[in-house]
Amino acid sequence: MTQKITIAIDGFSSTGKSTIAKQLAKELGYIYVDTGAMYRAVTLYAMQQNYISDSHFNPNDLIADLHNVSLSFIFNKSLGFAEMILNNINVEKAIRTIEVSRLVSKIATISEVRKKLVSEQQEMGKNKGIVMDGRDIGTVVFPDAELKLFMTASADKRATRRYKELLDRGDKVNYEEILHNVQERDRIDSTREDSPLVIAKDAIEFDNSDMGLKEQFERIISLVNRNFK
Repeated sequence: MTQKITIAIDGFSSTGKSTIAKQLAKELGYIYVDTGAMYRAVTLYAMQQNYISDSHFNPNDLIADLHNVSLSFIFNKSLGFAEMILNNINVEKAIRTIEVSRLVSKIATISEVRKKLVSEQQEMGKNKGIVMDGRDIGTVVFPDAELKLFMTASADKRATRRYKELLDRGDKVNYEEILHNVQERDRIDSTREDSPLVIAKDAIEFDNSDMGLKEQFERIISLVNRNFK
Protein backbone atom coordinates (compact mmCIF):
# COMPACT_ATOMS: atom_id res chain seq x y z
CA MET A 1 0.00 0.00 0.00
CA THR A 2 1.25 3.47 -0.83
CA GLN A 3 -0.46 5.17 2.09
CA LYS A 4 -0.67 3.97 5.67
CA ILE A 5 -4.10 3.95 7.24
CA THR A 6 -5.68 3.09 10.57
CA ILE A 7 -7.88 0.01 10.64
CA ALA A 8 -10.30 -0.17 13.58
CA ILE A 9 -12.02 -3.49 14.27
CA ASP A 10 -14.80 -3.59 16.85
CA GLY A 11 -17.40 -6.18 17.71
CA PHE A 12 -18.77 -8.66 20.17
CA SER A 13 -16.63 -11.15 22.09
CA SER A 14 -15.44 -14.30 20.30
CA THR A 15 -16.18 -13.02 16.79
CA GLY A 16 -12.61 -13.61 15.61
CA LYS A 17 -11.61 -9.94 15.72
CA SER A 18 -8.07 -10.68 16.86
CA THR A 19 -7.52 -13.43 14.30
CA ILE A 20 -8.60 -11.20 11.42
CA ALA A 21 -6.66 -8.23 12.80
CA LYS A 22 -3.46 -10.31 13.03
CA GLN A 23 -3.89 -11.54 9.45
CA LEU A 24 -4.47 -8.03 8.14
CA ALA A 25 -1.48 -6.62 10.01
CA LYS A 26 0.78 -9.37 8.70
CA GLU A 27 -0.44 -8.96 5.11
CA LEU A 28 -0.07 -5.17 5.18
CA GLY A 29 3.10 -4.98 7.29
CA TYR A 30 1.21 -3.04 9.96
CA ILE A 31 1.43 -2.98 13.74
CA TYR A 32 -1.24 -5.07 15.46
CA VAL A 33 -2.65 -4.15 18.87
CA ASP A 34 -5.07 -6.37 20.77
CA THR A 35 -6.79 -3.92 23.12
CA GLY A 36 -8.82 -6.72 24.64
CA ALA A 37 -5.55 -8.15 25.96
CA MET A 38 -4.91 -4.84 27.72
CA TYR A 39 -8.25 -4.97 29.54
CA ARG A 40 -7.66 -8.62 30.34
CA ALA A 41 -4.26 -7.77 31.81
CA VAL A 42 -5.79 -5.12 34.07
CA THR A 43 -8.42 -7.71 35.08
CA LEU A 44 -5.68 -10.23 35.93
CA TYR A 45 -3.93 -7.60 38.03
CA ALA A 46 -7.18 -6.81 39.86
CA MET A 47 -7.66 -10.53 40.54
CA GLN A 48 -4.11 -10.88 41.83
CA GLN A 49 -4.63 -7.96 44.20
CA ASN A 50 -8.01 -9.34 45.31
CA TYR A 51 -9.88 -6.30 44.01
CA ILE A 52 -12.26 -8.51 42.06
CA SER A 53 -13.55 -12.08 42.09
CA ASP A 54 -16.81 -13.86 41.32
CA SER A 55 -18.11 -12.79 44.73
CA HIS A 56 -16.81 -9.24 45.20
CA PHE A 57 -15.65 -6.13 43.31
CA ASN A 58 -13.80 -3.14 44.78
CA PRO A 59 -13.35 -0.72 41.84
CA ASN A 60 -12.11 2.14 44.01
CA ASP A 61 -9.17 0.06 45.25
CA LEU A 62 -8.20 -0.73 41.66
CA ILE A 63 -8.55 2.91 40.59
CA ALA A 64 -6.23 4.01 43.39
CA ASP A 65 -3.69 1.39 42.29
CA LEU A 66 -3.79 1.94 38.50
CA HIS A 67 -0.48 3.83 38.58
CA ASN A 68 1.18 0.50 39.42
CA VAL A 69 -0.17 -1.18 36.27
CA SER A 70 2.38 -1.16 33.44
CA LEU A 71 1.36 -2.69 30.11
CA SER A 72 3.39 -3.43 26.99
CA PHE A 73 3.61 -5.85 24.09
CA ILE A 74 6.61 -7.95 23.04
CA PHE A 75 6.63 -9.53 19.59
CA ASN A 76 7.09 -13.31 19.64
CA LYS A 77 8.69 -14.35 16.34
CA SER A 78 7.83 -18.03 16.78
CA LEU A 79 4.14 -17.24 17.30
CA GLY A 80 3.98 -14.37 14.82
CA PHE A 81 2.25 -11.90 17.13
CA ALA A 82 2.93 -9.68 20.13
CA GLU A 83 2.31 -11.06 23.61
CA MET A 84 0.90 -9.15 26.57
CA ILE A 85 3.34 -8.03 29.25
CA LEU A 86 2.02 -6.96 32.67
CA ASN A 87 4.56 -5.33 34.99
CA ASN A 88 7.43 -7.00 33.10
CA ILE A 89 5.81 -10.46 33.22
CA ASN A 90 4.48 -12.31 30.16
CA VAL A 91 0.81 -12.98 30.95
CA GLU A 92 -0.41 -13.93 27.46
CA LYS A 93 -1.64 -17.36 28.55
CA ALA A 94 -2.89 -16.26 31.97
CA ILE A 95 -5.22 -13.59 30.53
CA ARG A 96 -7.01 -16.07 28.22
CA THR A 97 -8.63 -18.16 30.97
CA ILE A 98 -12.37 -18.42 31.49
CA GLU A 99 -11.86 -16.87 34.95
CA VAL A 100 -10.53 -13.66 33.39
CA SER A 101 -13.23 -13.78 30.71
CA ARG A 102 -15.92 -13.83 33.39
CA LEU A 103 -14.65 -10.60 34.96
CA VAL A 104 -13.12 -8.50 32.17
CA SER A 105 -16.33 -6.73 31.15
CA LYS A 106 -16.79 -5.46 34.73
CA ILE A 107 -13.27 -4.02 34.70
CA ALA A 108 -13.97 -2.42 31.32
CA THR A 109 -16.87 -0.45 32.80
CA ILE A 110 -14.48 1.58 35.01
CA SER A 111 -13.99 5.01 33.40
CA GLU A 112 -10.53 5.48 34.90
CA VAL A 113 -9.35 2.20 33.40
CA ARG A 114 -10.76 3.11 29.99
CA LYS A 115 -9.17 6.57 30.12
CA LYS A 116 -5.74 5.10 30.91
CA LEU A 117 -5.90 2.45 28.19
CA VAL A 118 -7.43 4.67 25.50
CA SER A 119 -4.62 7.18 26.01
CA GLU A 120 -2.03 4.42 25.59
CA GLN A 121 -3.80 3.04 22.51
CA GLN A 122 -3.97 6.45 20.83
CA GLU A 123 -0.26 6.92 21.43
CA MET A 124 0.45 3.54 19.80
CA GLY A 125 -1.50 4.52 16.68
CA LYS A 126 -0.46 8.13 16.21
CA ASN A 127 1.66 7.31 13.13
CA LYS A 128 -1.02 5.15 11.45
CA GLY A 129 -0.07 1.83 9.85
CA ILE A 130 -1.91 0.04 12.64
CA VAL A 131 -4.66 -2.55 13.01
CA MET A 132 -6.39 -2.38 16.38
CA ASP A 133 -9.29 -4.45 17.63
CA GLY A 134 -11.55 -4.04 20.64
CA ARG A 135 -14.93 -2.63 21.64
CA ASP A 136 -14.59 1.13 21.11
CA ILE A 137 -11.79 1.54 18.57
CA GLY A 138 -13.85 3.09 15.78
CA THR A 139 -16.03 5.15 18.11
CA VAL A 140 -13.62 6.40 20.80
CA VAL A 141 -9.98 5.47 20.22
CA PHE A 142 -9.78 6.25 16.49
CA PRO A 143 -13.03 7.95 15.43
CA ASP A 144 -11.23 9.18 12.28
CA ALA A 145 -9.93 5.75 11.24
CA GLU A 146 -9.99 5.31 7.48
CA LEU A 147 -11.46 1.80 7.73
CA LYS A 148 -13.82 0.65 10.46
CA LEU A 149 -15.11 -2.90 10.71
CA PHE A 150 -17.70 -4.29 13.13
CA MET A 151 -17.66 -8.04 13.65
CA THR A 152 -20.72 -9.94 14.85
CA ALA A 153 -22.11 -13.48 14.99
CA SER A 154 -24.80 -15.35 16.87
CA ALA A 155 -24.12 -16.02 20.56
CA ASP A 156 -24.33 -19.78 19.96
CA LYS A 157 -21.76 -19.69 17.16
CA ARG A 158 -19.40 -17.58 19.26
CA ALA A 159 -19.77 -19.79 22.32
CA THR A 160 -19.06 -22.89 20.22
CA ARG A 161 -15.89 -21.31 18.80
CA ARG A 162 -14.70 -20.30 22.27
CA TYR A 163 -15.51 -23.75 23.66
CA LYS A 164 -13.46 -25.50 20.96
CA GLU A 165 -10.60 -23.02 21.39
CA LEU A 166 -10.35 -23.69 25.13
CA LEU A 167 -10.70 -27.45 24.66
CA ASP A 168 -7.88 -27.45 22.12
CA ARG A 169 -5.76 -25.60 24.67
CA GLY A 170 -6.40 -28.32 27.21
CA ASP A 171 -8.69 -26.34 29.52
CA LYS A 172 -11.57 -28.00 31.36
CA VAL A 173 -14.63 -26.06 30.22
CA ASN A 174 -18.41 -26.28 30.17
CA TYR A 175 -20.30 -25.13 27.07
CA GLU A 176 -23.28 -23.72 28.99
CA GLU A 177 -20.94 -21.68 31.18
CA ILE A 178 -19.22 -20.27 28.10
CA LEU A 179 -22.53 -19.43 26.42
CA HIS A 180 -23.66 -17.63 29.57
CA ASN A 181 -20.34 -15.75 29.67
CA VAL A 182 -20.72 -14.66 26.04
CA GLN A 183 -24.28 -13.43 26.63
CA GLU A 184 -23.36 -11.65 29.87
CA ARG A 185 -20.38 -9.93 28.28
CA ASP A 186 -22.63 -8.76 25.44
CA ARG A 187 -25.05 -7.30 27.96
CA ILE A 188 -22.40 -5.50 30.00
CA ASP A 189 -20.43 -4.25 26.97
CA SER A 190 -23.55 -2.88 25.29
CA THR A 191 -25.08 -1.19 28.34
CA ARG A 192 -22.11 0.31 30.21
CA GLU A 193 -22.25 4.09 30.62
CA ASP A 194 -18.69 4.79 29.43
CA SER A 195 -18.05 3.98 25.74
CA PRO A 196 -20.65 1.23 25.25
CA LEU A 197 -20.22 -1.22 22.40
CA VAL A 198 -22.01 0.30 19.41
CA ILE A 199 -21.53 0.22 15.66
CA ALA A 200 -19.86 3.38 14.36
CA LYS A 201 -22.00 5.09 11.74
CA ASP A 202 -19.30 4.64 9.09
CA ALA A 203 -18.36 1.07 10.04
CA ILE A 204 -18.82 -1.93 7.76
CA GLU A 205 -20.64 -4.73 9.55
CA PHE A 206 -19.49 -8.34 9.07
CA ASP A 207 -21.75 -11.10 10.36
CA ASN A 208 -19.47 -14.12 10.27
CA SER A 209 -21.90 -16.63 11.82
CA ASP A 210 -21.66 -18.74 8.66
CA MET A 211 -18.43 -17.37 7.23
CA GLY A 212 -15.05 -19.09 7.45
CA LEU A 213 -11.87 -17.20 8.28
CA LYS A 214 -10.51 -17.56 4.75
CA GLU A 215 -13.60 -16.06 3.11
CA GLN A 216 -13.76 -13.32 5.73
CA PHE A 217 -10.10 -12.36 5.29
CA GLU A 218 -10.34 -12.36 1.50
CA ARG A 219 -13.35 -10.04 1.57
CA ILE A 220 -11.70 -7.61 3.97
CA ILE A 221 -8.29 -7.50 2.30
CA SER A 222 -10.05 -6.97 -1.04
CA LEU A 223 -11.88 -4.04 0.53
CA VAL A 224 -8.60 -2.58 1.76
CA ASN A 225 -6.82 -3.00 -1.55
CA ARG A 226 -9.73 -1.62 -3.55
CA ASN A 227 -10.18 1.54 -1.47
CA PHE A 228 -6.80 2.45 -0.01
CA LYS A 229 -4.11 1.49 -2.53
